[in-house]
Amino acid sequence: MLNAFKIGHVTDDINGTGVTVIVAKKSGAVAGVCVRGAAPATRETDLLADGKMIRQINAVVLSGGSAFGLEAACGVVDWLYEQHIGYNAGRYLVPIVAGASLYDLEYKNFAFPNKKAGYDACASASIDNFECGSIGAGTGATISKLFGIITAVKSGIGIQLYSLNGLEIAVIVAVNALGDVVKDGNIILGAKSEMGEFIDCRNILSAGSLPLQQKNTTIGCVITNAVITKEEANILASLSHDGFALALSPAHTMFDGDAMFVMSSCEKNFEFNILTALIPSLTAQAIQSVANTSQPITHKVNNAIFSLFKKAFRRK
Repeated sequence: MLNAFKIGHVTDDINGTGVTVIVAKKSGAVAGVCVRGAAPATRETDLLADGKMIRQINAVVLSGGSAFGLEAACGVVDWLYEQHIGYNAGRYLVPIVAGASLYDLEYKNFAFPNKKAGYDACASASIDNFECGSIGAGTGATISKLFGIITAVKSGIGIQLYSLNGLEIAVIVAVNALGDVVKDGNIILGAKSEMGEFIDCRNILSAGSLPLQQKNTTIGCVITNAVITKEEANILASLSHDGFALALSPAHTMFDGDAMFVMSSCEKNFEFNILTALIPSLTAQAIQSVANTSQPITHKVNNAIFSLFKKAFRRK
């Protein structure tokens, strides 16, 4: 499936961070992006805007390590250059690599995927590599962080695949949100009280006057074989954020740097409006899938933190 793309991961379990690379075939992929979060850490997103010259890119890099993790993309550039892949700028081929990073610096140790990690992720990339869970960019991903890592719940990379009459789509999301994961309006993954009930980050946030932690961001990429233009890729990237609203509560806060990319190999003609209908729900399903692979964080939650939750509910 989607044989024009290779996916590679480098996972640093000891430090709790990693990188995921999606590499297009040698001729590149038509691409778009939409950044909805107010605190992004991104690379080469401006060139994907409508009206800019570049219409195809060679790779998308999703990494941990916040702004430090953007370094991993430099290793991807090196690997692509060695493979003679990139935009023909005249005398040299210049690899076009876009990317985004999420904040996981407090999950275990201060660490980030460096240039070597990006290079190694490319070197190990393969087709049909749709592994999910606590790998690559999802290694240090957590959710429910109104009070920081002490109340966080482990998430990771979520994947949703789709195929119909030759159309192929994969949505890959590293879920690292401030809020909870929800389905049909109900929380399916999030922080719980001492009594085992979901705290509900939206309710806590609406109570106000709480020590919010500004360290989040959910990032991902939609890959497809549908024939689309750059402008249509940007439309699909924008629509993918509707899936954030369906699956994250709350979504797109001032403390999230949410960013979604779209890459297409443009091999299969398909009605574009069908794509616009599919992408939001597929993105939501990819995010919701982390509930099936979630792992517990082993530290104990301080009871004083939960007393703040209770006070917040009383103020409502």
